[in-house]
Amino acid sequence: MPSTTFYADAVLFDMDGTLTDSIAAVEAAWGAVAVDLGLDPETVVSATHGKRAIDNLAFYRPEIKAHEMDAAVEAFEQSILDFADSFKKREARRRSSGDSSAGLAARTGSDSGESTPALSDTSASSRSGSFSTPSIPSSSSSNNSTTGARRPSFATRLSDMLASALPEDSILPVFGESTDDKHADEKQADADIEAAWETEAGTVDRSIRILPGVKDMIECIPDGRYAVATSGAKTYAYGAMTRVGITPPPVTITADDKRLKAGKPAPDPFLLAASCLGFDAVRCVVFEDSPSGIRAGVASGATVIAVCTSHERSKIEGCGAHFIVEDMRNVRCRTEGEGTTTQLVFTVEH
Repeated sequence: MPSTTFYADAVLFDMDGTLTDSIAAVEAAWGAVAVDLGLDPETVVSATHGKRAIDNLAFYRPEIKAHEMDAAVEAFEQSILDFADSFKKREARRRSSGDSSAGLAARTGSDSGESTPALSDTSASSRSGSFSTPSIPSSSSSNNSTTGARRPSFATRLSDMLASALPEDSILPVFGESTDDKHADEKQADADIEAAWETEAGTVDRSIRILPGVKDMIECIPDGRYAVATSGAKTYAYGAMTRVGITPPPVTITADDKRLKAGKPAPDPFLLAASCLGFDAVRCVVFEDSPSGIRAGVASGATVIAVCTSHERSKIEGCGAHFIVEDMRNVRCRTEGEGTTTQLVFTVEH
């Protein structure tokens, strides 16, 4: 396999699909929005990937007022974490009630927590400190969950669940309609749908996972030489990283950062992250997985390494990435020099 070696000053990581795999939970959350609006879940999921929740909600929920948007984003992103945690919570309840069948349930991914940690706990003092739990999956075990067969399609599972839960003559709710105006059959439909959501959420494992090669890559990079620039806001970004044992670095640029004028595919998140680290983005490496994120990285002037962890190679080949690899195990990093003269040396197998 051919390889290319080059030098850089710092690394700018995207989060979801690059460091972590919470795609299943994200899809479920956007699928819920789609069903609420009477839209096709697969279409909404595809259109929202890699973009900020604030931008997506502004598009799909234009009735949300500006002063209400922060709370709406936080509530939406908490729903992602709820979907991610629901399977393990249900399994824990089964075990505590003595259900012997719980031991037969599928168990994959990292041993993630069930609550969103405090957002203030963001400092990272060493490479080992970047991984706050000892139970991080190895690259090989992580790979088993991210290659080969994909996890079940949310839209397919939800459609089946709703079809079985709803009576044939049920009327789906109309978004924005007040409860007082609904007929009794519409209220029953709401209750049936809610029950189907709860059942479906607890039967599919959407736990957040760390992706292959991520742990080794972060451990190779000195303190102060890497940042995260994500389309997720704080609730989701910090919650996802800590659930897989990654301590968010001191420079973590989230979608609700008021210094940002625009999100991806604009380069602003990566430009701000590079500036906060004290480096020119042109001398940085961006790791990304989504078309919008890749375009943002390219627009920033950074060297972009795209990983095929959430999209097929054919879907990201035309986005301008300098390198396309299967995952971070195809990239090696070492350091040369000391102190301010330190340089990162990357070798990419492609």
